[in-house]
Amino acid sequence: MVNCVHKFGGSSLSSTERYQSVAKIILAHTQPSDCVVVSASGKTTDTLVTLWQSYQQQDMQVVADILLQLSNHQSDLIEQLLQADLKRSALKTLNEELSLITELAKNKQLQEAVLLAHGELWSARLLATYLQQLNIDACAQDARELFSLNNGQLLHTQNVKQCSDLIDHSKINVVTGFIAKNTNGDTVTLGRNGSDYSATLLASYCNAKQVCIWTDTQGVFSADPRKVSKAIKYAKICRGQANLLARLGNPVLHAKTLSPLKNTDIKLAVRSSFDVQAGQTDIVKEGSVKQKRFITTLHNVDLLTIDELSEGEVADISQLIQHSLHHFNQSGETYLIVPAAATNQIVSYFSGRANISESNLNGCAVIASEQDINALNLQALDVLNQQSIKPRFVHQGCGYALLLTDQLIDSDVLSILHDQLINKGQEIALIVAGLGNVGKVFIDQLSSQIKRLPNDYSIKLVSLVRSTQMLFNASGINTQQWDTQWQHEACKYNKSDLLHVISELDYEHKVVIDITASEQFSLLYTDFVERDCHLISANKYAGTAPTTWYELLRSRITDKNLHWRYNTSVGAGLPINFALADLQNSGDKITRIEGVFSGTLSWLFSKYDGSKAFSDLVIEAQNMGFTEPDPREDLSGRDMQRKLLILARELGLKLDLNDIELSALMPDKLAKGSWKDFIDQKDELDSFIQVHASKAQSQHSVLRYTGLLEIEQGKVTAKVGIAYVAEGHALANLTPGDNIFVINSKWYRDNALVIQGPGAGKEVTAAGIHSDLYWLVQNLK
Repeated sequence: MVNCVHKFGGSSLSSTERYQSVAKIILAHTQPSDCVVVSASGKTTDTLVTLWQSYQQQDMQVVADILLQLSNHQSDLIEQLLQADLKRSALKTLNEELSLITELAKNKQLQEAVLLAHGELWSARLLATYLQQLNIDACAQDARELFSLNNGQLLHTQNVKQCSDLIDHSKINVVTGFIAKNTNGDTVTLGRNGSDYSATLLASYCNAKQVCIWTDTQGVFSADPRKVSKAIKYAKICRGQANLLARLGNPVLHAKTLSPLKNTDIKLAVRSSFDVQAGQTDIVKEGSVKQKRFITTLHNVDLLTIDELSEGEVADISQLIQHSLHHFNQSGETYLIVPAAATNQIVSYFSGRANISESNLNGCAVIASEQDINALNLQALDVLNQQSIKPRFVHQGCGYALLLTDQLIDSDVLSILHDQLINKGQEIALIVAGLGNVGKVFIDQLSSQIKRLPNDYSIKLVSLVRSTQMLFNASGINTQQWDTQWQHEACKYNKSDLLHVISELDYEHKVVIDITASEQFSLLYTDFVERDCHLISANKYAGTAPTTWYELLRSRITDKNLHWRYNTSVGAGLPINFALADLQNSGDKITRIEGVFSGTLSWLFSKYDGSKAFSDLVIEAQNMGFTEPDPREDLSGRDMQRKLLILARELGLKLDLNDIELSALMPDKLAKGSWKDFIDQKDELDSFIQVHASKAQSQHSVLRYTGLLEIEQGKVTAKVGIAYVAEGHALANLTPGDNIFVINSKWYRDNALVIQGPGAGKEVTAAGIHSDLYWLVQNLK
C-alpha cells in the first residue's frame, strides 16, 4: 500500500544542490511503495514552451539555440550528480532524445505535448538514477502508463488498475507529473500546476494515506509574505478555503489539485523543500478546523458577464488558458473574473455570450468565515477609503469579499489591510459537555458574557456534547441559534470521534467545560489535557477520583501550563474555592471547615419542624425537582462526601473518599430495593429522623446534615453525617436551599468566616461556570 505521495516542483529540482536536498528528504520521509511525483527542473517547461513557439514560427536557429540551452542544463545536472556507467548511460539517452527532437523539428513532425513531456521525463529519470546511486531502491515511472483519458475525461477505473499493476511496492516510485495519454496512445498534458494534480490523482488511485507538496514556500500564509512582513503561516486550512484562494489570487495550490481528494480521508500537506525544519500547512477536510482569514491581491484582470454559464465551461476555460477562474452571481448577472491577457480568447470561446463589464482592474479579496466576512468587508472598504482608493466593483460572496479597483494595491496598503483585518487576538475554542438545565442557561448567557471578557481573545463555541450526540463546528456555533443547529446537525459520536475533533482544533487555547454528572466523561480529562485543553468542571467526579489518578491529572496540567477550574463543583455559584485559595495564598492557615453543602438537604432540614413527616418533605422536594430522580442518592450523603473531599484537596490534604467518615441520612435497609420499596417503608425514615430530632431538641439544638473537616496538630478529621447544631450557630439559621460554609483559620479563629447563599439552581450555577471562564481567560498566557 502506498503510504505517501510526495511531489517536488521545478524550483525544488533546479540545480545539483536541489536534487541532493530532495534525495535527503526522500531518504528521511519515504518508505518502499511510496511515490515521488516530479516537475520539470527549474524553468525547463517554460524553455520547452518557447521552443515550441519558435518551432511554430519555423525559426530553426532559435530552435537550435534553445535545444543547446536545454542540453547544457540537463548535461550539467547529469555530470555533477551521476558517476561512471550511470552517467554515461544518462548522457547517451539525453543526446538521443535531443537529436530526435531536432530531426522531428526539421521534418515538421514535432508534437507539442510530446515535446513538453520531456521536462518531467528528464527529472524523473535523473532523480531515480541518482537515488539508485545512493543505494536506494528506486524506479522511474512514466505517468502516461498510469493515467489515461478519453475526450479529456480521466478513466478512473482503468487508471486504478494501471496504478495497482505498475506501482512497485518494493521501491520508491519516481513518477512524471504533468503528463498522461489518451485512448489513442497520444501524449496529453494536465495543464499548468499539472504535477500537483498528478500527485493527488495518484494518491486517490493508490488509496494513499497522504500527499505532501514540497515547494519553495513554507506553507500557506494569510497574505503574500513577500509583500506583508507580518503574514501569518497557518498550520491548517480547510479545502474549501484553499480552493477559494486558488481562484482569488493565491496560487499555492491550483483548484483542480484538490478535486481528487474530495470525499476521501487522504491528508494533504504543503511543505518547504528549502527549509525542511519549518512546519507544514495541512489542507484538511471541511469542518475539521476553523476557517482562517486571508487577503490576496488581483492584478490586471477583467470582469466579464456571461449568459448561461455552466460549471463545465468554467473548467474548460481554466484548462484552455491554464489559469484558475472564479465566477459568481450578482444582481441577476453571472460574472467571471479573467486575466486581461486572456480576455479576447475567452470572449471568442463564448461566441457572443460574453461581454466585458469592467476592464483593467486591480484589487484584493478578503477570505474568512461566513460569520466574519460582512464586518471585514466593511472594514476593508473603510481602509481603502482612508487610502484614497475607491473600488469600482464590490461583491460579497459566501466566505469572501471582492474589492476591484483602478489602482494597484501596493505592499503598504496591503500591510495596513492585513493589520486591521487579519491580525487579530488569540482565539479560544469552547467545548461544552452537558445540555441539561444548567448547560442550557450557560449557553444562553454566553453571548452577553463574552462581551465582558478581555478583547485580547476571540471566543468561539465549537462543540456541544451530550451522552450520545455531538454538534461540532470548528469555526463556531451560533450561540443565538444553537438549539436549532442541534436539532438539525447533531450526530452520534464515540470517544475517539470527540478526541479526534479536539486534536484537530487549531486554536491558541481550548477549554472543555464539563457540566455533566458523568463519571465516565470525567475519565476523559487526562485525554483532554494531553490535547492541550484547559478544564472547567461542575462535575465532581474528577475532583474526587482516586489519589493516584487525581495527582497524575494535576501533574500533567501543571506540566502543560494549563488551568483547571471547578468552583461550581462545590457550592454552585458560591466562591468557596476562590476564598480558600485566596486565604492560603495570603499566608493564612485553615484549620476547620464545617457546613451544609447540599441545597436539597438544606431545604429539607430548614422545612422540617416535626409538623410534617420527613418522608413527605422528601417526596415534596422530589416533585419540585429539588432531588435526584431517586432521592436516596441525596439521603446517602455521598454527594456531600465528594464535596468535602474536593475542599480537603483544595487545602493540599491527600485524602480519598474512604478517608471521609460517612453516615447516611436514613437507615441502611432503606438504601436497598426500589424506590417503591422505600415508599412502602418510609415510616422507618420518619422514625429515624424523629429520634435524632428529639435528641437535638433536648440539647437546645436543631437537626442538620453537615460536612466537617478539621485539622488539629497535624491530625485530620473528615466526616459527613447528622449533627446537632446549637440554635445560635450560623448553621442553625439557613434559608431553605442555601449552602453554608463556616471557615476557621489562623486569622478567623474566634470569629469564623461564613460564606452562605444558594447552593443550587441553574442560574447561579451557570453564573459560577462563567466566573471560572472569566478567571481562566484573565490568567491565560
